[in-house]
Amino acid sequence: MRIVSLLPSATEIVFALGLADELVGRTHECDYPPEIEMVPVMTSDVGGSAADDSRAIHDRVTGSVHGGSSLYRLDEGALSAAQPDLVITQELCEVCAVSYRDVTRAVREMPGEVTVISLEPTSIEGILNTISTIGAMAEAEDEAVGLIEILRGRLASIEDRVLERRLAGVRPRRVVCLEWLDPPFAAGHWVPEQVRRAGGWELLGAEGERSAETTWERVRDVEPEQLMLMPCGFDAMRTADEFERMARPDWFDVLNPVRHGEVFALDGSAYFSRPGPRVIEGIGLLAELFDPEGFVDVAPPQGWIPVGPAYPR
Repeated sequence: MRIVSLLPSATEIVFALGLADELVGRTHECDYPPEIEMVPVMTSDVGGSAADDSRAIHDRVTGSVHGGSSLYRLDEGALSAAQPDLVITQELCEVCAVSYRDVTRAVREMPGEVTVISLEPTSIEGILNTISTIGAMAEAEDEAVGLIEILRGRLASIEDRVLERRLAGVRPRRVVCLEWLDPPFAAGHWVPEQVRRAGGWELLGAEGERSAETTWERVRDVEPEQLMLMPCGFDAMRTADEFERMARPDWFDVLNPVRHGEVFALDGSAYFSRPGPRVIEGIGLLAELFDPEGFVDVAPPQGWIPVGPAYPR
């Protein structure tokens, strides 16, 4: 089977299912695993390199809530030349991937029978279901079942440890996760669920709902103990840089997490923004930050960086 993935998360799933040899196209933002570099690119940013700056990504985040148009261009010629049997895309967010309408229009103009599937998970279970869907469509059902069992096992191990620590008297940490910094956006979709399963209490985001614009005053008012920064599309280092540059209120340094050195820049791109297998690693990362004594060396390398006045750069 010849597969084109127009989602970084789907690309990761295809590789995790052992279908790398069947992948004949990807997006320009598919960057994991490293072997992906050998797969032809089918998309580009509208406007070229300028779309890589913070303002452009800000427009993606705000557009996903307020209604915008896609910032990605589909190379229809490259898609047709790839002669795919299966194209994987999404409809959940019009501005964070190629428009679903553009994909279906391009496929209709191609010869032969091409199947298009749209993935729209909003929860951990939904993410696992997307693995089943890709496995079924790509004739890799057994591989999908095996991968899901592995991921459920890892998740159960984390949750069992969280329960043990809770019974030992370790209380949930009060946290706020932000998917954008200027303006701040409270986390949505599966991220609040990641927090809960890791042993935390997300104070602003709602499970299964879209991320929502908020204010620093609102963050202050809910009195979080920890602040998790995970802007969409950024790794930990880029997030730390954006944190240093962002506009902030005069009273920002009196926030509890700032005063107590509990502000963390996370690799949102790898472990939180993409609904793929690595969201389980994201839960482990959060568990380690919530309870460092109970979870030692669980977080993936380079998954987080402490930031703020207590950690000058």
